[in-house]
Amino acid sequence: MTTLYLDAFSGISGDMFLGMLLDLGLDFDQLKTELAKLQVTGYELTQARKAESSIYGTSFDVIVPTGKDHGFVEHHHDHDHEHAHEHHHQHGRHLHEIVALIQGSTLSEQVKNRAIAIFTEIAKAEATVHQMPLSDVHFHEVGALDSIVDIVGCCVGLELMGIDTLLASPLAEGSGFINVAHGQMPVPVPAVMQMRVGTQIPIKQRLDVETELITPTGMGIVKTLVSDFGPMPENMVPVKVGYGFGSRDTGGFNALRGILVEKKN
Repeated sequence: MTTLYLDAFSGISGDMFLGMLLDLGLDFDQLKTELAKLQVTGYELTQARKAESSIYGTSFDVIVPTGKDHGFVEHHHDHDHEHAHEHHHQHGRHLHEIVALIQGSTLSEQVKNRAIAIFTEIAKAEATVHQMPLSDVHFHEVGALDSIVDIVGCCVGLELMGIDTLLASPLAEGSGFINVAHGQMPVPVPAVMQMRVGTQIPIKQRLDVETELITPTGMGIVKTLVSDFGPMPENMVPVKVGYGFGSRDTGGFNALRGILVEKKN
């Protein structure tokens, strides 16, 4: 059994999580081989070893041709927009389509189940925020591809590294607003705030950081896979430390620290 402790002093995203796993020793080629089982194209994976504040870590990214957004749209309920619905439907994916894609792959059952659970948590939050049925939640073409690779990649990485238990510190979140395709969103973004409902996930807001630190993908991973929150347990010994860098300019050291730990003898 292998335990991973997430030190989320600067929040969490899918890219940061995968960068951290790669920094801890996840094999990049193995990751790409497993993700190829999804049989989706149109993306490129990159990793780079770099230093921030003289601390070395790994930056990971999913490169898609037309850039990134938050990955969700809501369907209008006005029949005059029927043509627009068709256009969006052709260039995006609904939750049931993403579930079918994952289920139809040759990935392991554990990876499939974990990835579907994370996607479902995010979609439920979006459905509540936008006051729509779960079946209408619609991932943009780019957002869907980016999210699929990030979420499935995180689940693949955990399995390849034999990590079965995830623990985490309280999460840090920023403040202010971010601009997305549909306008401004307050931080925490609505989907992240909605995923907090009914949980005791500890989040400390950093008023010195005026941007998003916790993405919906990051929150979905935490809510679905982390079993406990708090300081690193006293009966655990750190074995290896890795850093996954975030892409946002937070004005400070922006990384997710992962610590592989084992119980004291």
